[in-house]
Amino acid sequence: MYISGRERRILEELLAHPDGLTVESMAQTLDVSTRTIHRDLKIVEDILTSYDLALDKKSGVGIHITGAKEAKAKLDLALTQVAFTDYTPEERQAIILTTLLETNGSTKLIVLANELNVTVATVSNDLDKVEDVLTEHNLELVRKRGYGVELIGKESDKRATLSYLIFKYVDELDFLTHIKSKMKTQSSTIDTVSERLLGLVDQSKLITIEKSINYIKSDLPYEFADSSYIGLVVHLALAIERLQKGEQIYFDHAYLEELKRSKEYAVAEKIILSLSEAFELEIPKDEIGYITMHLLGAKLRSDKGIIIEESAVNVLYLTKQLIVAVGEKINATFVSEDRLLKDLLTHLKPTLYRIQKGMYIGNPLKDDIKRDYPDIFEAIKDSCAAIFDADFPDEEIAYLVLHFAAATIERASPQHLSVLVICSSGLGTSKMVSSQLTNKISGISRIDQASLFELESRDLADYDLILSTIPLKDYVEKYTLISTILTEEDIEKINVLIKGKQLRQDLLKRNYIEPKKDDAFSLDRLEKMQLYSNIILNILGTFYIGKIEVTDKKAILSRISQRLKMEQLIHDDAALTHALLEREKHGGLGIPGTSLALYHTRLASIQKPLFQLYDLRHPLTLTSMNQEEMTVTRLVMMLSPIEVSDHVLEVLSFLSTLIIRDEASSRAFEILDEQGLKRYLSQELNSFINDKLS
Repeated sequence: MYISGRERRILEELLAHPDGLTVESMAQTLDVSTRTIHRDLKIVEDILTSYDLALDKKSGVGIHITGAKEAKAKLDLALTQVAFTDYTPEERQAIILTTLLETNGSTKLIVLANELNVTVATVSNDLDKVEDVLTEHNLELVRKRGYGVELIGKESDKRATLSYLIFKYVDELDFLTHIKSKMKTQSSTIDTVSERLLGLVDQSKLITIEKSINYIKSDLPYEFADSSYIGLVVHLALAIERLQKGEQIYFDHAYLEELKRSKEYAVAEKIILSLSEAFELEIPKDEIGYITMHLLGAKLRSDKGIIIEESAVNVLYLTKQLIVAVGEKINATFVSEDRLLKDLLTHLKPTLYRIQKGMYIGNPLKDDIKRDYPDIFEAIKDSCAAIFDADFPDEEIAYLVLHFAAATIERASPQHLSVLVICSSGLGTSKMVSSQLTNKISGISRIDQASLFELESRDLADYDLILSTIPLKDYVEKYTLISTILTEEDIEKINVLIKGKQLRQDLLKRNYIEPKKDDAFSLDRLEKMQLYSNIILNILGTFYIGKIEVTDKKAILSRISQRLKMEQLIHDDAALTHALLEREKHGGLGIPGTSLALYHTRLASIQKPLFQLYDLRHPLTLTSMNQEEMTVTRLVMMLSPIEVSDHVLEVLSFLSTLIIRDEASSRAFEILDEQGLKRYLSQELNSFINDKLS
């Protein structure tokens, strides 16, 4: 029997704790992630079965071995005598894959067997197992007697497979510390696969690449999730490494021309120029296409302004359908559905892009989420299959679960302490943890979220508590490790820390009186109120419902554009007409179940944000947001300059959401006249301001 070093330690820990221990505490003891422990437990269960033992797992309590004392004693004795190798079968297969991907030409099975200290038969069996992974990545395994084994496929697919392996086996912290030159030589063999994969590119390259990306971060209107950031760095590292070896990559040139119109393409060009100079290497333009795809698929955005991007309203409508469908399946009413809608929309736009372009994204929490939220997971998976014209992998579904799970948790009233939550897997994980903290822990007044890559820019002294869902080892001196789904042990641990902090605060308050903050708070509130009020008054000041007599669609849009130019609200009517016609090519504009269509665009010639409606004397037949033909009698125009503040974009986003918020709201936009709709908008926008100030 072969047992890896880590499996052996897990078994020893379980035998030493007959009452059980949590995955989190075991991860801390072995200095690995909970993801690694969960993966190894599957193999541990097989080992236990061979000794007539079993693993009892209870959420919130922990895991322990069940079975006869004699059987446990037999296993304990066997662990002192059994031969073991450093790798699990899955890790061994990953190493074989990595070796084949790095090698040009064939590799002998005996070479692989000697390197891994196993038999040729074991290697042959492992090769059978990896063929499924290779098929998924469009690669072919060629095996010939006397020749060896070789991987056949495109260079881009080989890179994608290497990226997949890194995502699967390298923890975010290991990657970060590798870049920051803090990797420590450890005596144990834990995470040797991780270290091997990190060794695919040398450290100096990673540092150069990271600096190049950091230089252009300000050019992007959004931030990266950790996983997306790592994906881009890994892609570039592998690209540089393999280009230096003479490998070539090709990108579809027709699609490359299409990508050139995006802001991300210009940013990708800057990255390529920077890296070409740094490495004194000619990097082909094809590489710009792949980097642009990473940037497009890597958005971790706030909800500011996303509504008026191309195709965003279509996604908004489908997202609304998703919320309704999932709610019906799990019989749930979500807390703050508007917030959930915005969070999902923020997440789904890049998600749909990744799926459309076949870009892999890892999710280290997938197994945990499927185990702890099986009903929500299945409800979302079924609903996505029915609503979206896309095949959602389990990794993406798991991220969506976090948003829905967070929305089902009631928020308790906050009190005193400030907390920083460190998560590696993006916005959904952070919100999930924050919602649980506010629901289950009293005494917290402020919760901020940060990713690993943001830590250096944070002043940790500003926070009373630092909580992390991943081991930080020596990266942060004082922090508390918690699970993504808080256990009773986590709650007890945090409550003890809070009581200690509050006691120290009470002692300090006996010696001095804190200055009042009421005046500063009131001034800030008044400034915000004035800011949003001015934006709303400007939009309502040009609000208008007009009538259009012409019949042709282009003529209708041209007439609207001409009127706006006459009112000196735009400079170029022809440019606006063209932009509105182009907008329709990106997806249906009709709002299903209504007689409305929403045209929206951002253009340099537009002078100020505009929200207007136009009644059509002759109905138009347009494509709806669910890709069906429908009759439209009223057009909604939402227009904005390219350069506007985030606050303006927030107001426009709110208006977009309002149109499809519910049946009553949609009906108001369909039937009310100018004065009636202006009153309705005033009431809703007043509520919007109050929400922003509360």
